[in-house]
Amino acid sequence: MPEAMPFCPTCDSDAVVKNGRTRHGKQNYKCRDCGRQFVEDPQWRVVCEEHRAIVDRLLLEKIPLAAIARAMQVSEQWLQGYVNAKSAAVRQEVEVSPKPKRPLRVQMDEQESFVNDKGQEQWVWLAMDADTGEIVGCYIGNRSGKAAQALWDSLPAVYRQCAVCYTDFWSSYPVVLPSKRHRAVGKGTGKTSYIERFNCTLRQRVSRLVRKTLSFSKKLENHIGAIWLFIHHYNASLPVHSSFPL
Repeated sequence: MPEAMPFCPTCDSDAVVKNGRTRHGKQNYKCRDCGRQFVEDPQWRVVCEEHRAIVDRLLLEKIPLAAIARAMQVSEQWLQGYVNAKSAAVRQEVEVSPKPKRPLRVQMDEQESFVNDKGQEQWVWLAMDADTGEIVGCYIGNRSGKAAQALWDSLPAVYRQCAVCYTDFWSSYPVVLPSKRHRAVGKGTGKTSYIERFNCTLRQRVSRLVRKTLSFSKKLENHIGAIWLFIHHYNASLPVHSSFPL
């Protein structure tokens, strides 16, 4: 009795013949009608758009890539390539609701992170609108005055023109921020409490930033991309027309 051949997964034809074996030892087949080559029960499958959307949501949670690959039953190689592409494409500029020219309040802070090992520090500089909760500025780099300048430059123009910025006493801030728009304050005042709380949220939601993590970034581009992806998600989820805090 002749061996039953599988149907072609592309055109559903039964005109299928054996066509050698793959490098993994599996029987390879070829469709005579459409030319498609395939194996039965392939180890890796094309990831559909629905599953990619789930991966996108999982990337915003405190889950390492290896765990996402296991949960979604995709290869770590595919997932890493997908993350690399998303990190390269993410917009490194804040997207916030339009503001009229009026008095605004901004809270600024910086937190330590690293790439590959703890000898390669990367400081995450952030600015938050104290009234809407939006992240209105971000820069990832060292802890120098140039980095503080980059944070200031990342703010939309209306904030640079109208906002009073509340910071801690780190020496880089008064060098860069206009004196009329800068207030250095202690933690006890509560005037930087929102941005400090967001720093905690960022560490809890982005696995690369968790203290003593094994999910740290190996590439600076992916480290920066993961942070920007979460910032865009966070701003888009805020009800900016309601009162803040949530």
